Amino acid sequence: MKRRDFVLAGLAFPLVTPEYKLSFPRDHGAHPAYRQEWWYVTGWLKTERGEDLGFQITFFRAKLNQKNSNPSTFTPHQIILAHAALSDPKHGRLRHDERAARTALDLAGTREGNTNVWVDDWVLDLEKDFYRARIRARDFSLELQFDAKDKPLLQGEAGFSRKGNGPGEASYYYSRPQLMVRGTANGRPVTGTAWLDHEWSSQYMAAGAAGWDWCGLNMNDGSSLMAFRMRDKDGGVAFAPQGVSFEPMRMWKSPRTGTAYPVAMKLNNDLRLEPLMDDQELDARASTGTIYWEGAVTAFRGQAAVGKGYLELTGYWKPMKL
Repeated sequence: MKRRDFVLAGLAFPLVTPEYKLSFPRDHGAHPAYRQEWWYVTGWLKTERGEDLGFQITFFRAKLNQKNSNPSTFTPHQIILAHAALSDPKHGRLRHDERAARTALDLAGTREGNTNVWVDDWVLDLEKDFYRARIRARDFSLELQFDAKDKPLLQGEAGFSRKGNGPGEASYYYSRPQLMVRGTANGRPVTGTAWLDHEWSSQYMAAGAAGWDWCGLNMNDGSSLMAFRMRDKDGGVAFAPQGVSFEPMRMWKSPRTGTAYPVAMKLNNDLRLEPLMDDQELDARASTGTIYWEGAVTAFRGQAAVGKGYLELTGYWKPMKL
């Protein structure tokens, strides 16, 4: 297959095309030729006292937009960013932390061929049928193991996920929903259910897009649901898969940034998404340069709770730039 490239600032990155066939375990690992990539884990935890918690762990890999042929191990060609957050209604607002490091001197990195990504002592890796995550943040900690015996779910067209109508406005994307979780949060035993996404791309957003709304839901009957839409700079829909709709039902305004987010949503005219708590705003200006809302939600059909998952709302503070 002939490679097609996306060129930015004189650098060529491979385009995402439908011809690529995802293969595992190869595609659990990093794809360093592409401009950006992320491993994203979210879920609900329950403590021994029956308290509900939400968590999010994300590792981003970005290829630096610079030409450098220096073969020295001191020369970085990639940067690794990591976000982690814990939603605890008793705390009242989101606890979060972030890390960032270039890949020189093994301070951060990824592996090809299987999931292994780290920044300092923050780690996400896959060994046989189990992911393991270790996060030691400023005011919380997570030590979690995720059971991943089921096959990955390929999103879009066999893993080719369109994010716009233009050529290359797409990602390679698979999910691993309904992951059984056990481990500790802040040193206390927890169990729960999680969702893992892995995406990589070179041109993720169309020129007119400002952000996206995304949700991943683990339904109580064992099924799963992912939905997203790309929003334009006027708040309209820049792109959405057929049949996907988000309708804001209730807004929440951040007391810190003044940004308003639709924290309760009607999804596909069928489900109602309600947050575990309203204040799940994540300030990531120190790493990815943005602020967004990312929180644990419960899915209702009528008055019945039918699933739990996460809702991500980007581009409401300022237009997203990847």
